[in-house]
Amino acid sequence: MTWLTWRQFRVPALSVFAALAAIGVVLAITGPELVGRTDFSDQDTLFGGTILVLYLLPAAIGVFWGVPLITRELESGTHSLVWNQTVTRKRWLTTKLGFGLLVAMPAAGLLGWAVSWWASPIDALAATQTDRGMLSRIAPVVFSARGIVPIGYAAFALALGVAIGMLLKRTVAAMAVTLVVIAAVLLLVPNFVRPYLLPPQTMTVAIVGEDITNITGDDTHGIMEIGVRNPAGAWVLANETVDSAGNVADPLPDFVQSCAPRPGQGPPERGSMQACMAQLGQHGYQQRLTYQPGSRFWPLQWLELALYLALTALLTWFCFRRVRHLS
Repeated sequence: MTWLTWRQFRVPALSVFAALAAIGVVLAITGPELVGRTDFSDQDTLFGGTILVLYLLPAAIGVFWGVPLITRELESGTHSLVWNQTVTRKRWLTTKLGFGLLVAMPAAGLLGWAVSWWASPIDALAATQTDRGMLSRIAPVVFSARGIVPIGYAAFALALGVAIGMLLKRTVAAMAVTLVVIAAVLLLVPNFVRPYLLPPQTMTVAIVGEDITNITGDDTHGIMEIGVRNPAGAWVLANETVDSAGNVADPLPDFVQSCAPRPGQGPPERGSMQACMAQLGQHGYQQRLTYQPGSRFWPLQWLELALYLALTALLTWFCFRRVRHLS
């Protein structure tokens, strides 16, 4: 059974590992050049490309590995031939799903490690930034392409593809549904689950001085939005102006319109802005940051990996329940 599974699985598996080897060569050549640098503007394309590859990998595993692993046999009817021999349904599914996981998880882990190593100089510099110029490794877009979470994504994607394939029994339809579900999960988890895996920290600062790094306004309404300096390397969840009672001031009070110049005079001058912010401070307004500090990168990695492995276990349980009812 193991040999049969390998013969059926070897072409897609070898194709992915060949692509990973090519990516590894590129990273090994360009990685040492990043050490000690303080300007990475010429690496934007490769930086973004590595993130994109790690987003595409679980989709490819779920769609092109997970779905055909079972659905192809269900469509052709070869599963019945195997079951009529000495191979039980449980052993058949265990071999196929186990083999897929043992290949998918190391593949994702190797790629995640290689990209994390390559980008470590960039991530180290971003961890010292207090403005919005660079994305730290805990930022949602980058987080999913670092560390150990790609292992969880790969395991979940493979189990999801197998489960949907067993449910729909049609390869093309199962591929489409699997792709949609993976995309939805990878979008929903960073926005609605990951921020709360650990209680976020809050920081309240006065609306004065050099901590104010971003002021948004126009000729008509004056100051409309205020931003303060972010903690170094943090993932900021909210940057809000609050009143003396701690309630979010959205929109800002009417008196900030005094900062607006007359039409045609251009944007407000810095002096008038400072005067207006001083008025906000006198009325008890402050700026409140809600964020996950950069030091929580690895705790969040482990928690999210555990989350996806739990989902994988749940999907695996469903697959074993489902295989009992297949004809």
